[in-house]
Amino acid sequence: MKTAYELAMERLAKQGPVVTLTDDQKREIAELESRFKARLAEREIAAQGEIANAEATGDFEAADKARQALAADRRKLQEELERKKDEVRQRKA
Repeated sequence: MKTAYELAMERLAKQGPVVTLTDDQKREIAELESRFKARLAEREIAAQGEIANAEATGDFEAADKARQALAADRRKLQEELERKKDEVRQRKA
């Protein structure tokens, strides 16, 4: 009898081949993730300052706009990260 893990791996194999990454590709992806985490952290710090200033002055509309801009920046950065990771994965070793 097969374990749930083995069954899941079989289903995944049927969907497409398993992509193995080289050590260089793994390192590149790790570097990309690190850089994007830093960029996101910088943006969050700046946005939190904008939000705090807006709320302190009672401008809740500006605070909401800053929150929305931060959410949009998060999505944009995440999409960019995934695109770059896919590019690394697609490269031949």
